[in-house]
Amino acid sequence: MALTRTRLEVRLNATQTKPDDLSIPQDTIEYLKALTFADGAGAGAANLIFHDQRVLAASGTENLDLAGVLSDKFGQALTFARVKAVIVVAAAANTNNVQVAQPAANGVPGIFLAAGDGISVQPGGAFVWVAPSAAGAVVTPATGDLLTVTNSAAGTSVTYDVLILGAAT
Repeated sequence: MALTRTRLEVRLNATQTKPDDLSIPQDTIEYLKALTFADGAGAGAANLIFHDQRVLAASGTENLDLAGVLSDKFGQALTFARVKAVIVVAAAANTNNVQVAQPAANGVPGIFLAAGDGISVQPGGAFVWVAPSAAGAVVTPATGDLLTVTNSAAGTSVTYDVLILGAAT
């Protein structure tokens, strides 16, 4: 199965103004960084994608096991050897944050600086990590294959979208 037309974009368009006596000076930025991935496993390439919208119960935690447990939309088990991108978007209607972390035991190294590190994604917020190099973040089955997602508090569930791009070798 081929993974084609893969393009990740980061875009920011903004205009800042400061009214003055006789004019309105402005600074406009139109920033676009586009990263494309060929089908494959080397630098600038990926051949696996997992994407899903998930719900975590209040105070809930789940481990996304990247070595043979997740399935693609065709029902094929995904065994990532390398992760090239992770995108997590928290639903705006969430009350709690969605926490994304490298667990202390068996976490995928290289996305965060150290075991136990992570990031808190506020409602309506996003976390985007991209490594288009041939190495990416190396997944090692059973010892370095987990990405942990946690609902930051009790009381309400959280909804989040997750997209993981990677390579099988």
